[in-house]
Amino acid sequence: MNSSPRIVRAAAIQIAPDFERPDGTLERVCGAIDEAAAKGAQLAVFPETFVPYYPYFSFVLPPVLQGAPHLRLAERAVVVPGPVTQAVAERARHHGMVVVLGVNERDHGSLYNTQLVFDADGTLALKRRKITPTYHERMVWGQGDGAGLKVVDTAVGRVGALACWEHYNPLARYALMAQHEEIHCAQFPGSLVGPVFAEQMEVTIRHHALESGCFVVNATGWLSDEQIRSVTPDANLQKALRGGCHTAIVSPEGKHLAPPLTEGEGMVVADLDMALIAKRKRMMDSVGHYARPELLSLAINDRPAQTTMPMHLTQPLVQRSPDHDHHHDPAGEPAADDRAPVLRVAAG
Repeated sequence: MNSSPRIVRAAAIQIAPDFERPDGTLERVCGAIDEAAAKGAQLAVFPETFVPYYPYFSFVLPPVLQGAPHLRLAERAVVVPGPVTQAVAERARHHGMVVVLGVNERDHGSLYNTQLVFDADGTLALKRRKITPTYHERMVWGQGDGAGLKVVDTAVGRVGALACWEHYNPLARYALMAQHEEIHCAQFPGSLVGPVFAEQMEVTIRHHALESGCFVVNATGWLSDEQIRSVTPDANLQKALRGGCHTAIVSPEGKHLAPPLTEGEGMVVADLDMALIAKRKRMMDSVGHYARPELLSLAINDRPAQTTMPMHLTQPLVQRSPDHDHHHDPAGEPAADDRAPVLRVAAG
């Protein structure tokens, strides 16, 4: 471990999207990056699927009424790479800042809950998709795959990211822990479910910080009363679009480094003393000296999901001599199906 002092200033941004203008939310992102940079931030984390906006409609509308808002979301969704990623990359490079942004990604006819990590030089260091959309979200997004369960080296350190209830999948979290993440970027939609969601969120991110021995920077979104009314005019259903905000930054010791933000727009800014990682892991390294890989380990299929595969990659042709055409030759049997999942032990 590097023992030299290193401080990273992080900003967790709680912000409202723009429901009206197609490019409005992107403008808000760029403005917030500028504001975070003015505060000296080297890392900025935005809420889940913030561009163009989280599909709040899917939580309160029955499927039969979701067609129009779903199509509208698809029309405004982000193509990666594309104009949105180019604009954010330029802003990140201009300020020398690492930016973690949640987007609705459109890949031809499907939408995905996607997390983007831009390094300080503007390169797209990671694009990953939420592996399992939660409950109502399955009407909106497709499933991601294990190829995105990666921790990437950035200008601020080793960064990993998960979205919302992926934090309730302990194996997904362990996959990142085993890659020795230093800063975990968590994203939740915010303005959803009610106060109990914020309470659960706090427990979740503090526990991950303790278990992983890393910092957690968590960002949630915010909706104004006018925006809530635009999603549904039903006063009873509007209650489901309030609360659930808990933008916060937590240390490897499970402590808040600044007061969390639970209402309104703003940002939580804190300095991350990276020496606290070694302090925590000296006593409890869950993927090192505290692990028991001979008893418990994690197997990961980290191959990207594919709907097609060329036959020459799945069943190689076997060359046989004429003399063997009518004889069983064990050595000439086809190789095992190459489509079988590749398993990688990720413990220790």
